[in-house]
Amino acid sequence: MKKSKLLALILAAAMVMTTSGCGFTGTASSTAATSGTAQSQSTTPASNGTITVYDTNEIRTLVQWAASDNNSFTILNNVSEGLYRLNAKHEPEPALAESYKVSDDKLTYTFTLRDGLKWSNGTALTAKDFVFSWLKQMSTDATNGYSFIMTDYIVNGAEYLDNKAKAEDVGVKALDDKTLEVKLKQPTPYFVRLTVLPMFFPLNEEYVKSQGANFGLKADNMIYCGPYTLAAYDPASGSTLKKNDSYWDAANVKVPNVSVRIIKEQATALNAYKSGELSRVVLSSSDVPAMKSSAEFSSTSEFRTTYLQYNLTNKAVSNKNIRLALGYAVDRKTLTDVVLADGSAPATGLIANSMYGDGKKSFRELNGDITTFDAAKAKEYWDKGVKELGSAPSLTLLTEDDSVTKTVATYIQGEFKKNLGIDVKIDSKTKKAKNQLMDDNNFQMAITAWGADYDDAMTYMDLWTNGTPYRGNYKSEAYNSLIADAKKQIDDAKRLQDMLTAEKTLVSDDAVVSPLFYRGFAYLTKPNVENLVTHPFGPPIEFKYASLK
Repeated sequence: MKKSKLLALILAAAMVMTTSGCGFTGTASSTAATSGTAQSQSTTPASNGTITVYDTNEIRTLVQWAASDNNSFTILNNVSEGLYRLNAKHEPEPALAESYKVSDDKLTYTFTLRDGLKWSNGTALTAKDFVFSWLKQMSTDATNGYSFIMTDYIVNGAEYLDNKAKAEDVGVKALDDKTLEVKLKQPTPYFVRLTVLPMFFPLNEEYVKSQGANFGLKADNMIYCGPYTLAAYDPASGSTLKKNDSYWDAANVKVPNVSVRIIKEQATALNAYKSGELSRVVLSSSDVPAMKSSAEFSSTSEFRTTYLQYNLTNKAVSNKNIRLALGYAVDRKTLTDVVLADGSAPATGLIANSMYGDGKKSFRELNGDITTFDAAKAKEYWDKGVKELGSAPSLTLLTEDDSVTKTVATYIQGEFKKNLGIDVKIDSKTKKAKNQLMDDNNFQMAITAWGADYDDAMTYMDLWTNGTPYRGNYKSEAYNSLIADAKKQIDDAKRLQDMLTAEKTLVSDDAVVSPLFYRGFAYLTKPNVENLVTHPFGPPIEFKYASLK
């Protein structure tokens, strides 16, 4: 993710995946077995008015300007809220704000808050709470690495972070208790979708300062404005959430209690699910075949693309025909359906399935399949490339040493052997070592990934404008021009066309990357649990829309 792993905001918590899919435009990416004869995995549903889920790691912090992991975002997203909130279809809808207006030049957003908003301690929630919070996130106090998510867009935000501008000069102001004005540096059509992220949630200045260093350490050191409040919080063992009666939409929160446990071992979680202790469990790939026929089985993919990154300055892959050959040589459907079997989907382009396009069709639908498997084409391009180079290059694939990535690398190695007749070495490193090798320009090609920070193709496309070794040393005036125009374009249709053309330029014309798959998860959900939603980007999980039969 951009600059500090935002996502996997973007990217969903391993403990729970949605049964509603991620189909913004009607294309659902989750599947569920519906066989009436399929056996339930347990006879005791997890209920008693409580949904119980789990996470695999301890919660690092609930201090909003310090939180940077999925576990923290899971809790923050449910005990707090922003101007807008993702609904069950993963679309932003009015939350603490009831509406907004945009100026003709698309640089000024004016949000109107709902009447009668209150914090859980009875204090009025006003536009000033957003100003305080956003300035906090754009200051040196923020330690979560996410200052950029505001300073990249808001007027004088970067200058404020560098102590070169005063608070009153920053483009976020409370015009009155109910009106928040935000001034942007350039048109940003996805700005409202950014406001669903935890960094944009409000904070009450008086309360935060009254708690001092204790703020966020315990449930009693926080106040809440979301659908739930924290009843108990232990970073090592988990959290207990209770419905927030002060929440503006409390009437539509149907589940009174939520428990988020910490369970580090997948086998332990599966056993807990089978005994009725958990409402949902994520499956390992090895468990999928046995569980796939269950009526409790579902799978989903998220906005995270794993791809081959080529180093254009390395002689072995400097030839475009060689890169095209490698891209065509991989059968992605077999990779996702047979090898991974975890809900991942074959990549047909860099931009993940169902990401926003024009409001009617997704970006992927509009740009079609620009990444395909074709063994005959692969061999044809390989032969051309070898002829141009004078001899067949010796290739090494850099990868991380986790089990899933190594499995993917081994499969790709086999595809290259089968379809191109070549032997490719695998260089497996720790994540840190692999990233360092890429930063140091010491690789030929590598398996890497990117998860969406927000629901717009730009979250991917502007990565390749800086010509860094990690992005393959790609330098293209034509590509950079497309991205630059898209960033300043007021006409949404022209902006979209810039992005569509840019993706084809990067993947098809210049073959800088070869997309492989969109990461997914397979899971089981108790039959009494409905609408437990996990988003493919942004805040990981929503308890607000869930219900119990």
